[in-house]
Amino acid sequence: MRRWGPLAAICLGTFMLLLDVTIVIVALPAMAADLRTDLSDVQWVLDVYALALASLLLGVGSRADRVGRRRVYLTGLAVFTAASAVCGLAPDAAVLIGARAVQGAGAAGMFGTTIALLGSHYRGRDRGIAFAVWGATNSVAAAAGPMVGGLITQYLDWRWIFFVNLPLCLVAVVATLRCVRAAEDRPRGGQRADVLGVVTFTVASGALTFGLIRAHSDGWSAPLTLGLFAAAGVALALFVLVERGHQEPVLDLSLFRVPSFTGIMAGALFLQGAAFAHLLYESLWMQSVLGYEPVEAGLYILPMCAAAFVASALAGRFGPWPPRVSIGGGLALIALGAGMQAGLDAGSTGGSLMAGLVVSGVGVGLVTPSLAAAALATVPPERGGMVGGAVNTFRQLGFALGVAVFGLIFSSRVERVLRDGAGIPDPHGTAAALSGGQAGAILDGLPESERPGMAELVREAFASGLNAVLLVAAALGALASLLVFATVRVPAGGPERGRPGEGPRPREALSGRAPRAGSEPPSPGSGSVPGRG
Repeated sequence: MRRWGPLAAICLGTFMLLLDVTIVIVALPAMAADLRTDLSDVQWVLDVYALALASLLLGVGSRADRVGRRRVYLTGLAVFTAASAVCGLAPDAAVLIGARAVQGAGAAGMFGTTIALLGSHYRGRDRGIAFAVWGATNSVAAAAGPMVGGLITQYLDWRWIFFVNLPLCLVAVVATLRCVRAAEDRPRGGQRADVLGVVTFTVASGALTFGLIRAHSDGWSAPLTLGLFAAAGVALALFVLVERGHQEPVLDLSLFRVPSFTGIMAGALFLQGAAFAHLLYESLWMQSVLGYEPVEAGLYILPMCAAAFVASALAGRFGPWPPRVSIGGGLALIALGAGMQAGLDAGSTGGSLMAGLVVSGVGVGLVTPSLAAAALATVPPERGGMVGGAVNTFRQLGFALGVAVFGLIFSSRVERVLRDGAGIPDPHGTAAALSGGQAGAILDGLPESERPGMAELVREAFASGLNAVLLVAAALGALASLLVFATVRVPAGGPERGRPGEGPRPREALSGRAPRAGSEPPSPGSGSVPGRG
């Protein structure tokens, strides 16, 4: 326990917070029915959590470097626990969405410190094992969410999706206090916190996501849509100005001058969107169109979870591989898996997705641990929180934006198919209803004689919309893979070439070049990543 206790404590918290990203996917129809609202409203239960998590991770990671990582991790756990209880007791959609935003803030406190905590506790080969286990936990949690959510929703109640967090959080708190070094609470001090950087980034990402969602319902030229996009642009510009002028920014923008760092961040951004954002619409298809129960829908997604776990375990056992290979190759597999799923038609079933989901799961299992290790190699240990937060921010932002973009693509494609069909008086409204999981209500409102023809058209339109989403996901994964292969040059096992925990400076680590002769030796622990030791 002294050796692996910190890993167990950190992985338990990571599993809970990432499980809660996707666990609500299968439960959304049940939530909408119980809270007497439509699915488009409770979709914010999914998006607001990922958005709050992504927006606050940058500031949390940097702040944890200053005030103590274990302290921030435990605070995040406490907030996450309290918000989970409120989510389970929520009387309406507004309270549930608000509590999910607070839950995402607590999750940011946990997730923004995990990479740095692991990096400070493990060196050499132990660090490679730790990141492999942590990567497997990441992969399994995100992929298992729909299955776990289906089981709880069908056999208990959707509210237990949140109540189940409470005992697990208690165990995580006790394990963290017992196993994670108290030295991690030692503050580093430094300059004032970059509050304005956190605020401007939060406004930019939130306005962009909300603008994409409103673009479908109100149109691209609607005043609200244009206003949201303008606000996102202004906030992003202010973020860049603030970060350039701050002595201790939440994100050091100068790192983007290094091609390897840019490639790693691109891989993080596209990973979640290409691999997971489309699961929402596949779950809706299986439940609202094919008539599957929540557990049955989750079972068809389960092979992705198993494949991700096995791939992460094998990568840790037979690695390390150069991040260029593991990240770029994993993203290529995610692209291939999404493309393999994009052959649906009116007669397809959930089994049509399984082979592609397995291939995507293998890709997820390869990418996740390598992203964390390569990112940690970019800075000295005392700045590990900042870069760890950046990687996790880009991952969750990719998921939130992916859900919004895919919703726009899905609805537009469904509406086009319905316009080509005969006898649809309001294709736009019908497409919106289908996107909200109301296929059954649409068919129930028709005369008996018209239902068979409309059912066939609904299946065709939904399959066509899913195909469009999956092809875009495949294109994003392929683009990210090419960027990684073209830019990332971190050698296998990271930049270390001497004793465990020693490595070149960040710029040299990312470029893969050896340190200049006569240069000042690096500080112990800087730049070290999983390796043979």
